[in-house]
Amino acid sequence: MDLVAVVERIGEAPTAALFGLITGIVFGVAAQRSRFCLRAATVEFARGAMGSKVSVWLLTFSTAVVWVQAAQLLGLMDSADARMMAVPGSWSGAVIGGLLFGSGMVLARGCSGRLLVLAATGNLRSVVSGLIFAVVAQMSLSGLLAPLRDRLAALWITEGGRNMDLLAALGLPTYGGLVLGVGIAALALALARRNRIGARRLIFASGVGFSVALGWVLTYSLAQVAFEPLQIESATFTGPSAHTLMFFLERDAILEFDVGLVPGVFIGAMIAASLAGEMRIQAFDGPVTMRKAMIGAAMMGFGGMLAGGCAIGAGVTGGSIFAGTAWAALFFMWVGAMATDFLVDQPGSTVTA
Repeated sequence: MDLVAVVERIGEAPTAALFGLITGIVFGVAAQRSRFCLRAATVEFARGAMGSKVSVWLLTFSTAVVWVQAAQLLGLMDSADARMMAVPGSWSGAVIGGLLFGSGMVLARGCSGRLLVLAATGNLRSVVSGLIFAVVAQMSLSGLLAPLRDRLAALWITEGGRNMDLLAALGLPTYGGLVLGVGIAALALALARRNRIGARRLIFASGVGFSVALGWVLTYSLAQVAFEPLQIESATFTGPSAHTLMFFLERDAILEFDVGLVPGVFIGAMIAASLAGEMRIQAFDGPVTMRKAMIGAAMMGFGGMLAGGCAIGAGVTGGSIFAGTAWAALFFMWVGAMATDFLVDQPGSTVTA
């Protein structure tokens, strides 16, 4: 593909939105068919199981690491230029935001990415929760909650004016990330075999990880030919949800990768669910579930913006380039989710997503 010709024909911003749409569609299809969900994986693990949900999450995460690190070694992208690495990270934001997000996704019965996928299949609970998530994320970005987010994020930041590169900090070689990714993938496949997960689901789980690498490579390639500075980014849903919401509310909003990503995920998940015959309207089980979901969505909106990303943005996308605060945020998301499941959810309840 002649990227220069595409940019000259439709412009840089529309090309970025198109790349977001492509990345989102791949993510949406793969996530819907694999039933990838961090919330389900953390709850399963908290209850002493290493079943199919943990297996799928580990395979998605490891696939993203393998694809992204391989792309770096081949010169298809450079994570040092990614905005997540090029600006200071917040350790305090990763800890506090990660705990809030993890707790919120258990209450809402799905992380922000999973809610978007479920909303595309007719799940009204996810539609309501997703809208609350987007509104609170926007409030945390530039609204009423922004000063609080700024104060909490400033408590403890990374040194040197950049985020921490974990591979460099640990003194690992350039291929160290790829080796680690392959090792985690081997563990995931061993668990998948023990849990008798079918090949099709494993392929789609790998597809979620591939979509993360696809976003990195596409935006990096566009940044190399763009006249204006362009963010190098990939799949995440905290900022993009807020940006997409404002795109439809503001007259002068511009196209960008984020604005293509969210509709792309929705379209991809809807197509996958339709072909599989899984489209159906679902509502809240009752007022208690509704209150928990609304509170959880609000916690995810603020927590995700404070942590620098959601379960996908920090947990997989940021993790794949070994951004220090992303790995910290992912760890505390697991902690927050497991603690909330232990304290709030009834023992023995079904792990669903």
